[in-house]
Amino acid sequence: MLIAARALAKLPVVPTPSGWRAQPIAADEVAARLVELALGDPQGRVPDVAGPEVLTFRGMVRDYLDAVGSRRPTMPVRVPGAASRAYAAGGNLAPDRAVGKQTWGEFLAEHVERR
Repeated sequence: MLIAARALAKLPVVPTPSGWRAQPIAADEVAARLVELALGDPQGRVPDVAGPEVLTFRGMVRDYLDAVGSRRPTMPVRVPGAASRAYAAGGNLAPDRAVGKQTWGEFLAEHVERR
């Protein structure tokens, strides 16, 4: 999400998919889980993992813009298609598997320099 937010922040008005939500999880937390699985006994399909909070894409972009000191406005944009409907319906979320610890705000504080 950070790469997308950085790219979008270059625009005069930042488009954000309306209704989309995400449950970001730190890459090092995912990596630790993958190492655990790789070193353990075969388990077949394992439960999904997700970050500690469910956020809107618009909110995440706004948090990024605030973190870098940008006042650019955001504008919700309707994205057509089945994948967009799935995101809006929460098909990418796993709130019952929120095993990640690092929040989006904590991630931004570590990885983003204010201008």
